[in-house]
Amino acid sequence: MFVNKVENSGILALDLIDFKTTLEIIEFDIKILFYQEMIVKEKEFKAALAALELTPFIGKAVAFTCSVDAIIPPWIYMALADKFHPDVAYYDFKSVETLELELWTQNLKRADLSQYQDQKVVVRARPNMPESLYMLASARLIPIVTTLMYGEVGMPKVIFKRA
Repeated sequence: MFVNKVENSGILALDLIDFKTTLEIIEFDIKILFYQEMIVKEKEFKAALAALELTPFIGKAVAFTCSVDAIIPPWIYMALADKFHPDVAYYDFKSVETLELELWTQNLKRADLSQYQDQKVVVRARPNMPESLYMLASARLIPIVTTLMYGEVGMPKVIFKRA
């Protein structure tokens, strides 16, 4: 008779990909709101911002960037927040990749991990997974699990084991 040792191990898997944001992230280069796409002139900026159509951004995350070397006064960021706040799900001044990681991290921080209480848990190995997510998952799991592992359920690497 065949015995499934993996199934009988009692190891639970946590896959960090499950916490990845489902929000679409759109990059918005604010240079298009500047005079000649280079200079911040208050009157022109405010007019361009007021005329901006937000339909493509509704319910999405916006990663604000600036691809020109311009002097940007802090009120610009506040004006962008005022314009976008009512319609978008999330926004910040950072790259798409950085914003995605931030949202992913927030999801993992908010996740209910109570099902892993007093369990043996393996965090699944994934290619190109941000390292900070492995650290965050470990920080969240070490206080509650009996054993923390990395890899696959059938061949995990033990990281932590409660004495």
